[in-house]
Amino acid sequence: MAGRKSDFTLPTLDDLFSTQELRDDAKLSKIRDIPLELIDDFPDHPFKVRDDEDMIQLVESVKERGVITPATVRQKEDGRYELISGHRRKRACELAGFEAEQREYLAELLKDENNYIWAAVLYGIRYSDDQIVTVALSQVGNVGREPYWSWYGFGSRVEWCACFVSWCADQCGYIDTGVVPKYAGCVNGVQWFKDRGQWIDGSADPVPGMIIFFDWDNKGSSGPQDGQSDHTGIVQKVENGIVYTVEGNSSDSCRINQYSVGHYEILGYGVPNY
Repeated sequence: MAGRKSDFTLPTLDDLFSTQELRDDAKLSKIRDIPLELIDDFPDHPFKVRDDEDMIQLVESVKERGVITPATVRQKEDGRYELISGHRRKRACELAGFEAEQREYLAELLKDENNYIWAAVLYGIRYSDDQIVTVALSQVGNVGREPYWSWYGFGSRVEWCACFVSWCADQCGYIDTGVVPKYAGCVNGVQWFKDRGQWIDGSADPVPGMIIFFDWDNKGSSGPQDGQSDHTGIVQKVENGIVYTVEGNSSDSCRINQYSVGHYEILGYGVPNY
């Protein structure tokens, strides 16, 4: 007779030496403790896991109560596990193993004033820019207020430090793209950056291209320090604890000035998202 293929399949060892109940149970999801080092993230997962203030709160929750809602994993052929859901909980468990001193250091790094550092490290956003600095340096020595205040739209002389910064930003295309505001009043410039979470206080170490704001101590008509900005400029560089700036309307000219990092008259810095 011609050979015929048989549909007969031999049972596996598991079928022979286990019950149907055990086989059904093996297919069910189970809650178990799995070492973190055996869990791999799902490749190219779309979840955003950020070490932010919410993460710090989750870490504290994990330390106090453990993981209330288990993560979901599946076992791989090599015996390791692939994380399906629970990426933030996994990260919180990793951070929960930090010593107290390490957690304090992490909390310090996560302060709003360090947002520009994390943005650069985690998301590739640059907060340092040479282009606006180059434009500003090209104006050093320009005495008077032209073309800055007339470019802004004023028909007569005004205090033009903010007009100078805005003009430099406009030459780089940063006004149109919303990277730097067009502002004639320093207070308005400060508020623009604060509203967007792009502000660090005067004690921080700036980088080139940041917008510096001052609160003068009883200089000229500005009066004593009051927490409001009286003057603004562009950070050129920082070297050996000294902040070098390019400022318009500095003795009615464009000049390079310098201050110690953390100088008491530095109110803070606007941090453009270059």
